[in-house]
Order: sequence, then structure tokens, then C-alpha cells
Amino acid sequence: MSRARDLSKMKLFSLNSNVPLAEEIAKLIKVDLGKSSIKRFSDGEVQMNIEETIRGYDTYLIQSTAEPGNEYLMELLIMIDALKRASAQTINVVIPYYGYSRQDRKARSREPITAKLIANLLEAAGATRVISVDLHAPQVQGFFNIPVDQLKANSIIANYFLEKKLEDVVVVAPENAGTARARGLANKLDAPIAFLDKQRSSDPNSVHGINVIGDIKGKTAIILDDMIDTARTVTSGSLALLQNGAKEVYACCTHGVLSEPAVTRIRESQLKEVIITNSIYQALEKRDERITTLSIGPLLAEGILRVQHNESVSSLFD
Repeated sequence: MSRARDLSKMKLFSLNSNVPLAEEIAKLIKVDLGKSSIKRFSDGEVQMNIEETIRGYDTYLIQSTAEPGNEYLMELLIMIDALKRASAQTINVVIPYYGYSRQDRKARSREPITAKLIANLLEAAGATRVISVDLHAPQVQGFFNIPVDQLKANSIIANYFLEKKLEDVVVVAPENAGTARARGLANKLDAPIAFLDKQRSSDPNSVHGINVIGDIKGKTAIILDDMIDTARTVTSGSLALLQNGAKEVYACCTHGVLSEPAVTRIRESQLKEVIITNSIYQALEKRDERITTLSIGPLLAEGILRVQHNESVSSLFD
């Protein structure tokens, strides 16, 4: 069966978190975005309405759960319930940025495992599959009893740096736990890796206590993380790298959370450039000439098509 014929039973919907990304995906797949409306009562309650038939259709729902994450999560859960009650054949939830994924374990006594709770809520609402990009922790996939496809943006970031033709590159993990991610990018760039061994300090902005493990003297360092939130890690890490002999420092990640005062820290830092993707929509106040945004639209579009046609998703990264 041809892809064109398969798409006749497919519907793609966008909620409010990242409409430009959803529109890009729809254009690449060559389908129209489904018609739906989201309204709010005076007290803030979400009211959802699907304005076309989806009975028997494979539906794909695009929504990142970034700030305001709780509102976007409620929109997502309500829309999933609406699709289920309207007799959708499948409900494939595309979450470019999976919020709460950092709460993936009990780090201290009496802490919740919120990433698992979110998985339970999505399943209870009626999701039949989840597609996400670069989960903070791989074990989040195991929190679900439905299929989870994790797409990876490493190739997109690697291609950007390959086109820059940087010399003497070293990829730096901001902590020991990120060395596997750094190794993946380093292999694509044919570069060595290093990592930052961070020790706690009473001054959260201090770089004292950050040990650089690996040879970075005279090299172009690229700090790689899955997300940049307050930018404290990459800015203090870049200063430590420069103090230890790095020639210049770039930072890159998949998810540009950029909570206040991240953009200010980046502007005041010695980072050469910060590279993020459009997994999270960036408001105007979070944009800066030193922040470059790459698109994961083609990656998500191809991932969705492969799911729709029962093709291998993992082969995207071979």
C-alpha cells in the first residue's frame, strides 16, 4: 500500500504549545492540520471541540509540555479524551519536549516520581503511542505500557557543526551522566570527549569546584546537554573550560527551556554560540543573536510517517 493511500486515514492535530512546529510538520507530510478549537471558561477551565470527523482515523496530536507546562498538559489530556470518545482508531501523542522528565526517580526520601505519574495520566486518558525527542532519562520509556518512540536530534546538531568546519573540536558532557550523549555527538564529529565534574558550592554562580576531565587545551569545546534551563550549567561550565585552556566554547542542546534568567546569562557569558532546536516555541523575549534554533520538523515528520506505515523508526539513527 502506498504512503499516499495510507495518509487518507490520518489526521494531524496541533494544540497551543508549538503551532509553528506543527504547521511545519503538516507541510512536510503534505496533510492539513485537523480542525479543532480550544476555549477557556472564565475560571480557566479548558473546553475542547473537534470540528471534523475522526472516527476510525489514526490521529497524531502535537504538544510540548513546556512552560506553562501544567496548562499544556491539561490541554493534551483533554484532547486525548476527546479523540477517544470520538472513536479515533489510534491516538499517537507527539511530545517534542516531555515535561517533568527530570523527576524520573526518588533522589531523596518522600519524593514523587512525577515522570511516571505523567505516563500514567497519558495512558489513562487514552493515548495509544507516544513519540518524543531526546528524553531526559531513557528509563522514562519504561514508565509506559504503550509503545514509546524516542527520536534523537544528535544528527541535526552534528550536521550544523560539520558545516561550520570547526577545528580541534572536543565534545564536553556537563556531568558524568551525560557522557553517553556526548559520545554520540563526538562520534559524528570524529572528536574526543571530556566532561565537567561539578562539585557543590555555597555560591550557585561560582565555577570553583568544577573540574575539567579530559584534554581541552587549545581546543574548540562544545558543551552538549539534553536541555538548557536556567543556563547556569553551560555558562559556568564555559568559564571553567576557558580558564583551563579551551580556545572557545559552544553550547548545544535539544530542548531550549530557557527559564529566567537564562537568556541574560547567555548574553553576559563568554559562550561563542548556543544551539537549540524548536522542540519548544521561543517567545520573542527569549530570542537572541547568539542563540541559534535548528528545526526538528523534518525528523518528527519522518518519524510520524514511519509509525503510520509500520516502518522502522530506529533505522533513522543507523
